[in-house]
Order: sequence, then C-alpha cells, then structure tokens
Amino acid sequence: MSEIQSSSLTWDQVIILDQVLDEVIPIHGRGNFPTLEVKPKCIIHVVKDQLIEQGIIVKDTRLNGSTASYILASHNGISYKDLDVIFGVELPNDQEFQVVKDAVLGCLLDFLPQGVKKEKITLKTMKEAYVQKMVKVCNKHDRWSLISLSNNTGKNVELKFVNSLRRQFEFSVDSFQILLDPMLDFYSDKNAKLTQESYPVVVAESMYGDFQEAMMHLQCKLICTRKPEEIRGGGLLKYSNLLVRDFKPACEAEIKTLERYMCSRFFIDFPDIVEQQKKIESYLRNHFIGEEKSKYDYLMTLRGVVNESTVCLMGHERRQTINMITLMALKVLGEQNILPNTDSVTCFYHPAPYFASDGGYPSYYATPGQPPPIFFQPYHPLHLHVPNGMV
Repeated sequence: MSEIQSSSLTWDQVIILDQVLDEVIPIHGRGNFPTLEVKPKCIIHVVKDQLIEQGIIVKDTRLNGSTASYILASHNGISYKDLDVIFGVELPNDQEFQVVKDAVLGCLLDFLPQGVKKEKITLKTMKEAYVQKMVKVCNKHDRWSLISLSNNTGKNVELKFVNSLRRQFEFSVDSFQILLDPMLDFYSDKNAKLTQESYPVVVAESMYGDFQEAMMHLQCKLICTRKPEEIRGGGLLKYSNLLVRDFKPACEAEIKTLERYMCSRFFIDFPDIVEQQKKIESYLRNHFIGEEKSKYDYLMTLRGVVNESTVCLMGHERRQTINMITLMALKVLGEQNILPNTDSVTCFYHPAPYFASDGGYPSYYATPGQPPPIFFQPYHPLHLHVPNGMV
C-alpha cells in the first residue's frame, strides 16, 4: 500500500490559514528605525513578484514547520512562533543568491511608514536595521538561503529560498508544508470573498512521507522521526522541546536507539563545550521567549537525555557537558529567583579555621612537640533535593 503524502485543507483549516496570513506582524527596527507592520500575505506576494521581475524562477511558495502544524491541528493545543515561508526557486549560481537578497531588502522599503525618506536608505542599512540573521548554504546536497526578519517577541518572519534541501524536517509533527499559491491567487482577485461555498483548494504535504501517519502523530502529540543522524544537531534540542511540551515517543522500544543517534550527531556537529553552550543558549533565546519558567524544565530534560543516551563521548567529556547544562539550569533559576526542591541532597560546608585573636591578626602558639590547636566554627548540614539526580 503506497503512502499518501498530501491532503486538501478543510474549510475550517482554510479559515485558520487566512487568519495567519492576514495577521499583522511587527518587524522591529534597531536603533531609531521604525517598526514595520507586515501582513504575511502581503510580504509573500511582494517578494514573489519582485523575484519574478528580477528573473528568478519561482516554482511555488509554502508555509512550513510549526506554523503549518498549527493550521492543521490548532484545536489540539499546537502553537507556533516563527512564520516559516519557503520559496521554491532556481539558484544555479551565486549571482542569484545576491539577487534574492537584494529583492527582499528592497521589498522591505515598501513597508516603511509614510513620511520616511526612502531615497537615502540603502539596502545595507535595511539589512542592519531589520534582519536578525542571514544564512547561505551551498554544497553537494543543499542549496538555499534564509533571511530572518526581527521580531522582539520571537515571532520572526523567516523567508527561506530553496533550490535543493536534502532534509526538510526533524520530526513527523513538523514535517508539514502548505502550498500557498492558491491563496495568493485568491487574494489577487479583489472581487473574491472567502466563503464555505467558494474557497480555493489548498494542499498540505508531509515531508515525512506518510501524511496520515504524520497527522496522527500531530493529533496525538507523538514523537517520531526517521534517520535522526541526517539532521544537523541530530534533532536533540527539538526532541527535548517536544518532551517538555508533553509530546510522548510513538514507540518506546525504539526511542532509546533514536536518542543515541541524536546525541551522537549533536556532538559530531558541536564537539567543543563552548560550541555546545552557544547552540543551547541560542535555542533558548529563539524558542522560549515569554516562557522563562519553561527554560529550567527544558534544560533538565535535555540533561536527562544526554546523561542517559550519550555513548560517543569519553567519560570526562560527558561529565563536562552535563555539568555545563546543569549550571545553565541553575543560572535560569537564579535569574527567576527560584530555588529547586532540596530535600534529598546533603551539602557539607567547609568553614575556615577560627582563632582567638588580639588586635587585627590571628595569634596562636604551639606547644613544643605538639600540633597547634585548631578550632572550627560549628556547622549544620543543609539538605538539598535536586530533581533528576542533579548534583
């Protein structure tokens, strides 16, 4: 029996898609640059038209990842942060990458408020003011670029221009892509009105392969993937995030093997402890904005996976990584002025010697042939309980 890789959106799902595309998202400028008020349907349409005008072949436009998952299963408590849009384009050489970049930055000028003198603003200035990050990947299997527009609340507008991309998902629940071109054509008709009797046929696909199986995973909040060793970072950070959000492994018998693959690939891509910490800190910044209280749970979940499933590191390297994550978790608690439950760990303090003194310095004498007497201040053991065996 062949796998079904796509399905048409229902009327209710089309309504949610329309709401997402029509929502005003602020693009925050750095310094004195004004905030841009952008509707996704507008910027997607403008960028697509500009690319075509500049001679770039645009095959399709898609809504990707968590936003697509939200549209398909918003009733199940699924949420999203970034608005991830994919433009399927042809990028045969480096010149096309530059054309894409200039086209996007030029389009942003159109969203500046009235009264701003656009003539004196360069594309470089627009990049420095409104772009959070830019990525360009060119190798044997992958040829794509990413322009992420800044949003202080974490809802970044991420525009990805893909010629080829070998791996387009981490887990089945984030493998969905919704083709937007029928909606864009519908919006272009000023006389068209979205009704249950008259709405465009919009198709959703699953890069996981089996659409129905992926939908079942999404609706039941189950974790499943294929070949995690192919994912940069192994999907380890995303996996821990899913666990914190009450997703459960689809197959308990396989998950430990998958965890080992995730950890192995993570430490291959980020072998140095400094790189590991930077990657985790970046993930926290991008995925836990406004969720400060969840950071500790996330870090302790990540620590548990690394502790139980890492087989590719030497003992001291593994302990070093676990200690780093532990310290990050404690730092998060400190920033929130929260102390963990401390019932089952005993910490012994080592007080400094106490000497009776006259004046400003300690004074003592030793009886010949005997060691000098040393008196210690009394102490009381403090009992601490740290979750998940943290010491």
